[in-house]
Amino acid sequence: MISMIDLTLDVKDLRSYYFLPQGVIKAVDSVNFKIEKGKTLGIIGESGSGKSTIAWSIMRHLPHPGKIVKGEIFYKGKNILELDMEEMRRIRWKEISMITQSAMNALDPLMRIGNQITEAILVHEDITKNMALKRTKKLLEEVGLKASRFVNYPHELSGGMKQRVMIAMALACRAGLIIADEPTTALDVIVQAQILKLLEDLRESMESSSVIFISHDLSVIVEICDKVLIMYGGKMMEYAEMQTIIKNALHPYSRGLVNSFPRINEAEMSFESIPGSPPDMMRLPSGCVFHPRCENAKHICREERPKIIDVGNNHFVACHLIKS
Repeated sequence: MISMIDLTLDVKDLRSYYFLPQGVIKAVDSVNFKIEKGKTLGIIGESGSGKSTIAWSIMRHLPHPGKIVKGEIFYKGKNILELDMEEMRRIRWKEISMITQSAMNALDPLMRIGNQITEAILVHEDITKNMALKRTKKLLEEVGLKASRFVNYPHELSGGMKQRVMIAMALACRAGLIIADEPTTALDVIVQAQILKLLEDLRESMESSSVIFISHDLSVIVEICDKVLIMYGGKMMEYAEMQTIIKNALHPYSRGLVNSFPRINEAEMSFESIPGSPPDMMRLPSGCVFHPRCENAKHICREERPKIIDVGNNHFVACHLIKS
């Protein structure tokens, strides 16, 4: 049983929809998870599964025409969905920060990177500008950049460097929750490995901070996460400890993700792909959203939405084929 003291985030029945002229996209539909202090949760799924919508819902910054229609998001015991926008602005970056997918789009091209980080510190903390400047230079060094890079503009940095700046900005106010939304997607494999190592080292040095790491790549999630939430078509498929998913994934979609991950320690390197394509979010299938791609689908899978069941040891799965 997790005590409230050890709990950073508790998301309950979160539902975030996009209201379009053509219809409603239920991007996140009844999602539940918890993150303990100092732990990392991985959220994985194919494109369009609702991963980034979860992140922007926690930040209370859903792009138009998105709206949180139901649910509770407790950050350190406080339901942030009940806060007004001014209270939420004080929490963003100070308590909950975010590393976005594209650092180039997130950084202001007309501001020096050091000024961008320093500004975030001064807005949220009552310290002198000189103290903020010193912290910014130290942050740049912590993420593997020279302090002299303080005066550079974003266009003067490589993709990996810009991503490091975004990480420094997310750490600037020592947030209790850091959301990393596919921070390595646009990077080559060597820089990606460096960024992952950096994130892991930083997490270990900040024992009280929790991390949500969003990715479509299981190999990335395995590297740094304690628990994993598997999403598909806006729905929770499975939620468990990382090693539980690797060794004993129960949902057919989860098993498909694990089996598509090559194991280089086996005599013959082989992996399987998941047949078919992700669903059209405007026209989701009846029953289980995964049933059109599931080789084991039964009649009930085509007719009824599965409930999330607890199979023990903090392992949850939404599948008609699994018995509690």
